[in-house]
Amino acid sequence: MRRILLTSALPYANGDIHLGYLLEAVQTDIWARFQKSRGHECHYVCADDAHGTPVMLRAEAEGVSAEDLIARMRGEHLRDLSAFGIAFDHYGSTHSPENRELSAEMFRKLRAAGRIAEREIEQLFDPERGMFLPDRYVRGECPRCGAAGQFGDSCEKCGGVYAAAELKNPVSVFSGAAPVRRSSRHYFLRLAADGDFLREWVFENIADPGGGEKTIPRLQKEAANKLREWLSGELRDWDISRDAPYFGFRVPDCEEEKYLYVWLDAPVGYMASFMQLCARGGMSFEDFWGENSAAELYHFIGKDILYFHALFWPAMLKNSGRRLPTRVFAHGFLTVNGEKMSKSRGTFITARRYAESGLPADALRYYYAAKLGDGIDDIDLNLGDFVLKYNGDLVGKFVNIASRVSRFLLEDFGGELDGEAQSGEGFSAVVAPILALSDSLARDYESRRYHSAMRSVMRAADSINGYLDEKAPWVMRKDKTKRAQLHQTCSAALRGFHLLTAYLLPVTPQLADDAAKFLQCGPPQWAGLSPLPAGHRVGEYRHLLRRMQNENARALIQAEESCA
Repeated sequence: MRRILLTSALPYANGDIHLGYLLEAVQTDIWARFQKSRGHECHYVCADDAHGTPVMLRAEAEGVSAEDLIARMRGEHLRDLSAFGIAFDHYGSTHSPENRELSAEMFRKLRAAGRIAEREIEQLFDPERGMFLPDRYVRGECPRCGAAGQFGDSCEKCGGVYAAAELKNPVSVFSGAAPVRRSSRHYFLRLAADGDFLREWVFENIADPGGGEKTIPRLQKEAANKLREWLSGELRDWDISRDAPYFGFRVPDCEEEKYLYVWLDAPVGYMASFMQLCARGGMSFEDFWGENSAAELYHFIGKDILYFHALFWPAMLKNSGRRLPTRVFAHGFLTVNGEKMSKSRGTFITARRYAESGLPADALRYYYAAKLGDGIDDIDLNLGDFVLKYNGDLVGKFVNIASRVSRFLLEDFGGELDGEAQSGEGFSAVVAPILALSDSLARDYESRRYHSAMRSVMRAADSINGYLDEKAPWVMRKDKTKRAQLHQTCSAALRGFHLLTAYLLPVTPQLADDAAKFLQCGPPQWAGLSPLPAGHRVGEYRHLLRRMQNENARALIQAEESCA
């Protein structure tokens, strides 16, 4: 049995959960559910990213304390993520005593290891607002490529990373004033000494923890290539402190009012959330986070925060005596109908808006899975294709199996399956081939090739429907001499449906749960999966899914437009 800890990036406490973040949460949740279904010990933790200037400013604008704001946002985030079946083992907040303790401990260990530098720096200061400008509150021209309207930390056009003071022709987002330069003493994480270590770690191949015979890269090829540019030269020190006013943790052992930059304590929030889970569940924190831990650790992230997780975070962990991630999985961005999510275009769709529309959460989970591979390509949520995919695959292929045979089983055989669970023509034609899919599907799930797994499942569903077309149970029913054959045909199809339910469970948990209620068995688990036994009795069939209309999906954008 493997011991696995996985995380997804922390949603920021300053905004709503949107369908872009749900792409990552669903991708991670599918992997967690798959590992648990296989019988492995797997823990999925996450937390709200609660610190930083934007949170402080929003709380100020709403006339509430920052603590009250982040508590409310955490509740809303959990509500919205739970509506889509995201099953965290623990969901914390970076504003916690555990995170304060672990962040301070890491800072002190980094300083003891000689990895913290102190020096005076010049920063941009808004003379009208009376505060230093955080990276995201100053815009200007990229110092690398000259692109206009770029934020003060990175360029969306060329991907360059820089300090806000390097921007050309900067302006304050707060007031529109031209900022002035002022000096302040800051703390830096020294990265230059870790260049060789980081290059080796990023491009290292490791033994496949999933049991494969070949070695696999620590990062996806595309992700490693993105990091190659940053690692090709000498690494620059990283500013890990901020000046007051700021909502966050004070820099340990510092007499001045300095705060740890949110990007230092945010990834430590993975550790803090797991520490809270350990306290609740009686597990050993060091078994998973100790320097010599044999457990597996995976981070699921968007490609836009790759350098934080594959450069800064490994350096922080190594130099503070903590274990390193087993692998980091990056994914691409989500577009809607081919466009970036935008409030003005109505394509910025929140999780709450989707949930309130009445559309099934599993429909979106399945659509994402059908698009997700193991790379970092962007994914488009085309609403017309979304409807077709849901109706064609889940309704027209998968659920259709149970719908076609349940009435015959219930009315003619009292819901009882025949006695040929492991033998007979129905077993060899339907059940055995689906059982044989287990290993290849497991490899696809393990490798996050969800699109391949979904294609295989739907091909199997097609084969069952083809079997029913060939056998025509509705014709058999008219011939009393074919009663045994009718029983065998319907039983084989329903046993195949049960197996496919197990294979789909990581992707469509609500649908799998509803199917299990009809089948009168617990949600089928991958580990020890076998056909329903002879004489097993199913319950009354009720519609598991209903077809979706195009206007149902289009209403998502119309509703967002009205709220923009």
